[in-house]
Amino acid sequence: MTVKRTASVVLGLCSFTHDSSAALLIDGKLVGFVEEERLAQIKHTRAFPQRAVDWLLEEAGLSAGDVEAVGYNFQPARYLAEVPRALAMVTSADRRPRAVVRAAGFAKVAWRTQRRLGSIQDQFPHARVVPVLHHRAHQLAAFTASGWAQSAVLVVDSLGERQSTTVAHARHAERPDVRVLQRINDPASLGYVYGAVTEHLGWRRGDEEGTVMALAALGDPARFRGLFTRAVPLTDTGFAVDPAQFPVRVLTSGYPRTSPLFSTTTCPPRQAGEPVEQVHRDLAAALQERTETVMLHLARRARTLTGSNRLCVGGGVATNCVAVGRIIDAGIFEEVFVPPAPGDAGTAIGAAVAVHIDSGNPHALTGITGACYLGPAYPEPQLNLDAWPTLHIKAVDVDRAEFLAEQLAQGSIVGLFQGRVEAGPRALGNRSILASPLLPGVVERLNATVKFRESFRPFAPMVTAERAAEFFTLGQAAPFMSMASHVTAATRERIPSIVHANNTARLQTVTCEQNPFMHAVLEAFARRTGVPILINTSLNIKGKPICGTPQMALDCLAESGLDALLLEGWWITA
Repeated sequence: MTVKRTASVVLGLCSFTHDSSAALLIDGKLVGFVEEERLAQIKHTRAFPQRAVDWLLEEAGLSAGDVEAVGYNFQPARYLAEVPRALAMVTSADRRPRAVVRAAGFAKVAWRTQRRLGSIQDQFPHARVVPVLHHRAHQLAAFTASGWAQSAVLVVDSLGERQSTTVAHARHAERPDVRVLQRINDPASLGYVYGAVTEHLGWRRGDEEGTVMALAALGDPARFRGLFTRAVPLTDTGFAVDPAQFPVRVLTSGYPRTSPLFSTTTCPPRQAGEPVEQVHRDLAAALQERTETVMLHLARRARTLTGSNRLCVGGGVATNCVAVGRIIDAGIFEEVFVPPAPGDAGTAIGAAVAVHIDSGNPHALTGITGACYLGPAYPEPQLNLDAWPTLHIKAVDVDRAEFLAEQLAQGSIVGLFQGRVEAGPRALGNRSILASPLLPGVVERLNATVKFRESFRPFAPMVTAERAAEFFTLGQAAPFMSMASHVTAATRERIPSIVHANNTARLQTVTCEQNPFMHAVLEAFARRTGVPILINTSLNIKGKPICGTPQMALDCLAESGLDALLLEGWWITA
C-alpha cells in the first residue's frame, strides 16, 4: 500500500521486556501487527522489534521519518511511585527483608525505561514518543478488538508498572473511553503467583504456564487447597497474596518467588527433566483451582462495578483458557471476549490506540475489531530447498482445501502455512499443524514425534461455527482459541482425542468470514468423515516460536515428525 504523506502515522511498540511486537495505525486504521519472535526466530524475544517495524513501514511505503508518534507500553514515572511504598514495607516482618531491594529495583527500572524511551526517540527523530500506562494499553487492545459499544474490562497480569489487576468500564469502540473503577497493585499479583509455582514445578516462568494448566487436570486440588486459600485470600475488592508463601517481588534477579515455607509445605523445587510425580500434579491442580476462584471473584466484581452484561479480559492471565471458560459457564455475563493477543505483545496495539485517541485525531479506529491475521504473508514464496536436501516439493494444482482435507482424512499430520501470520500465542489456521481427531494415537504421536513435548499436553480442536453446538457446550463464539469448553456426550464418544482429563477442550470456532480457507477445509473434512473438527496446534516445535516465515516452516518440517507441509500452493514432504 502507498500512504499519502499527510496521513497520521502512529506506531505502537512492546519492547525490551518480553514478547516484543509492533503495530501500525494510519489515520486510525490498524494496517498491521506482528510479534518480533515470528520473524527473529527467538521465542519471547525482548529485543527491539526491528524486523517487525521494518516490515510494517515497508508494507505502508513509509520510512522511520514518516512516523508521527510512537506509543510505548510502559510509563517510567509510575515505577517511581512504588519506591516510598516499598520502603514502608520495613514495618512488616514478612516484607522487611526485601523492602530496600524492592525500592531500589523499581527505581532502577524507572530509570531504565526512561532511557529506553530515549533510544526509541533516536530511531524516530521526527516522532513524539509517548509512554502509555501498561494496563491502559491492555484495556484498549482488548476493548477495541471486541467491537462492542460498551463492556466491562478486566485486566489481570503479573505486573504493569505497579498495577497487577484493573477493572474498567469502556465505551465507544471507534473512539474508546475507558474509565478505571478499581486497581490492585503489586505485590498482590495473580500472574506473579502462577509464574512462581510454574517455576517451582520445573517449567519456564513466562513461557510454560500452559503446561502447568494442562497438568492441573491430572491432579487433586484438595491436597493443597487450604494452602492456596490462605496464600491467595479473597478480599471485598479482589485478593491478596501472603508474603510468607510468596515473598514480595523485587525487580532484580536472584531472588526466589517462593519461600522455604512453601517448599516445606508442598514439595522441593522440581528440576526440569525430573519425573513428574503426583505431588506436582496436585500442586498444579490447587494452583489452577485457586486461579479460577480468584478470576470468578474478579469477574463478579467487574459486573457489580460496571453493570455491564459483557466482559473483555486482557493481560497474561487471560491466556488461562480454563479460567475464562469458568467465567463463561458461571453466567455472570452474556458474552465474554478475549482478544487474539491478550498478553504483552498485544499492548503494542493498545499503545498505538492510546496515542491516536489522546491526540484528538478525528479518524475513527478501524481494522481492529475481530482482526487476528495481521502479520506478513508470502503468497508467492521463492523456495530454494538447497538447505533442505531431504525435502521434496510439488505444486498443488487442484482445489487446495479439498486436497488438504483428503490428506488429513487419510491420516497425514500436516503443517499449514498460508495467508498473513496470526496475532497472539495460538495458531488460528494460518500457521498451524493439523491432524484428524479420528486417528488412533494421534495425541501421543503429536506430542512425542511432532511437537516434542510432555505426553499429558492436550490438543485443541477447531470446528465450523455453524456446527459447534453439536460438540461443545460453550454457547458463544471462540474465534481465538482462548476459552475452554465442556463437550457433549457425542464428542466424548466419537472424538475422545480432543477431550482433556477435565472434560474440556480449548475451542476455536471458525467462520467463513474469519478464515475462508480453513472453513472450507473443515467442511471438506466433514464431507469425508462426518466430523467438522480438526486438531489444530501451532506450527512449531517445543521451545521455538510459531513459524512466521517460509524458512522457519521448512525448518519445522525438516526437524519434526510432520508428514508434509502445505506452504501456500506447494506440497512439501520429507
